[in-house]
Amino acid sequence: MNTDNIVTLDHVSLNYHNLEGETPALENISFSVAKGEFIGIIGPSGCGKTTILSLIAGLIKPTSGNILVEGKKVDGPSDKVGYMLQQDHMFEWRTIQQNVMLGLEIQGKVNGESKQKVMHLLETYGLADFRHFYPQQLSGGMRQRVALIRTLAIDPEVLLLDEPFSAVDYQTRLALSDEVTNIIRREGKTALLVSHD
Repeated sequence: MNTDNIVTLDHVSLNYHNLEGETPALENISFSVAKGEFIGIIGPSGCGKTTILSLIAGLIKPTSGNILVEGKKVDGPSDKVGYMLQQDHMFEWRTIQQNVMLGLEIQGKVNGESKQKVMHLLETYGLADFRHFYPQQLSGGMRQRVALIRTLAIDPEVLLLDEPFSAVDYQTRLALSDEVTNIIRREGKTALLVSHD
């Protein structure tokens, strides 16, 4: 096994079960992602892209095969993996800063250092002046940037991005994709992005 690989899927298959039987979703998928790589998984809707991310995140278990993150078998969700979904899923009654702190609160990691890191991220990526605003006061592009910062705040080793720009218009999508790529590189993260575009 290559120790430079941060994510490894080894002959992974997944079947969904229902009353009528089994539906194969993925069959014999193998690939590795090295630390610091930015990988895109492209394909049409329904081909299993999001399923791969959900497996890596530990939200579902494979029917067969192994998934490793930093050499350890994935048995459930881990703080090593941050997952940014298609929609920003912000709580409208919480300020931007409170939304960014959410993952840290869930993990019980709110302290002076984590609060300082959140402020640094908000300042670095142009959102410090909006920290007391509410989500409905921001544009779609700004909301996606907040969602990315919320994911980065927990300091994951791997970022999973599930069509993170699908909710914004084409021009915003182009600008955001460059911006997000630059943020991920600047933060030194490994990323897997899925898209049908």
